[in-house]
Formats: sequence, C-alpha cells, structure tokens
Amino acid sequence: VQLQASGGGLVQAGSSLGLSCAASGRTFSNVALAWFRQVPGKEREFVAGITSSGRTNYADSLKGRFTISADNSKNTMYLQMDSLTPEDTAVYYCAARWHTYSFRPPPSQAASYEDWGQGTLVTVSS
Repeated sequence: VQLQASGGGLVQAGSSLGLSCAASGRTFSNVALAWFRQVPGKEREFVAGITSSGRTNYADSLKGRFTISADNSKNTMYLQMDSLTPEDTAVYYCAARWHTYSFRPPPSQAASYEDWGQGTLVTVSS
C-alpha cells in the first residue's frame, strides 16, 4: 500500500490551500484515514480524520478552518485548509488504518494508523 500526499506549498497568511492523499494498492473500504502534521522538535499532531462511511473527527483547535473529505471511488482523501496562519506551517502526513469499523469516528492517535504517506510541506508566511 502506498499513500501519496500532495498539494503543499508556500502561501501567505489568510490564504487557503488544499491537500490530497491518493492511495494505491488498497480501496477505501472499512478504512479510517487521517491527516497529521509535524514541526521539527514536536510530536506529530492529529489534524482531522475521516472513515469510508463518512464519519469525521477534527482537532478542536482546527474546527471551522479545516475540512476533510474523501472520494472513495478515487481512493483519495482531501484536506481543505482555510484562513491559514504561520502556526499552520508543518509537514502534513496522511495515514490509513485498514480493516476498521468505519461507523466509529476515526482515531486521533498516530499509533492507531498503519500506513503513512511521505508528507508534504506547508509553509505559511506572515
């Protein structure tokens, strides 16, 4: 299974940016997917998650600015980020947990996920 994250880049504060994560080798069925982010010297932080049944979960601090979605037919997950601030600067990783009960909210712990993408860097300038 390979997860390929894309869409990162350099944007100004207040801008929007969309990330994508495409999976190859598996289909989005009974799966929990998530976005995490990490800055140097800090632990990987949960951003948002979604299951193949559409259950979502967000970090409290990001609710209202970030929106997660998925297209199961394309095996692709998305993260729409609005009103970005310099504090959102990080490497963003996508992750998958397979064979999960998809009607439960996706977990927020990194250890719950089996496969990870390579990360895409988001830099927000002030």
